[in-house]
Amino acid sequence: MFIILGWVGVLICCFGSYMAMGGKMGLLWQPFEFTLIFGSACCAYVVANPKHILGKTGKAFGIAFKGPKYKKDDYLELLSLLYAIFKLAKTKGMLAIESHVERPEESSLFQSFPKFAADHHAMEFLCDYLRMMTLGTDNPHEMESLIDEELETHHHEAETVGSAVQTMADGLPALGIVAAVLGIIKTMASITEPPEVLGGLIGAALVGTFLGILLCYGFVGPLAGAIKNTNEADAKYLAVIKAGLLAHLSGYAPAVSVEFARKALWSHVRPTFYEVEEAVAALPPV
Repeated sequence: MFIILGWVGVLICCFGSYMAMGGKMGLLWQPFEFTLIFGSACCAYVVANPKHILGKTGKAFGIAFKGPKYKKDDYLELLSLLYAIFKLAKTKGMLAIESHVERPEESSLFQSFPKFAADHHAMEFLCDYLRMMTLGTDNPHEMESLIDEELETHHHEAETVGSAVQTMADGLPALGIVAAVLGIIKTMASITEPPEVLGGLIGAALVGTFLGILLCYGFVGPLAGAIKNTNEADAKYLAVIKAGLLAHLSGYAPAVSVEFARKALWSHVRPTFYEVEEAVAALPPV
């Protein structure tokens, strides 16, 4: 929603200012310039990127338009789940969570937190490390290195589309110059025409440069930034799980481990200490 509003604002500011200075919109109507620049950029995008990135592109656009997936309530639910798991492990031992980890889709523990249970990737991430802990992994430093390696891989995979779109944006001004050069070539072929005709041809050629820069800095570049920012925001969900698991492995009480996880959040989605305390107090006994 904000992306669309931003794009509308770009158009209003750009073309509104142009018209306020006495410019005529008809002179900017050069549809083949757009086809040349943006069409060539899209074709180059296909050439530059492998199939799996092309397949993720549409999904990445949808993610950017929707914004970050996780809100404050989602993080509050996650912190409550981590508390329930850590409390169960502290009171009954790590083997008590083995059945929940092996069949999470049938686990009454996980199903009590429906938003988390519906997130297949987060469920798999948490259960994999809990399973390792039930098997005897108890070194927080080794666990941290392993989690960091997985998160780095996940981050790299998530960033591929954003980086590819940014590369496309970076190429648009150059394609705008290509369009302008072709327009000048066309103009030179009509050098014997009167000045008013030559002026129109030169103006049409310059539209290519204008359009390439506008698409780069007004549309495609900001879209690439939105994709990257959304992916970074959503990556915090796994970072919260990491912080909680490492604190638990270090021997902290469930409430303290959850506080470690809460502190990993950005302030605008971070529940307060008292909100978490109230949420975990309302949990059914494990």
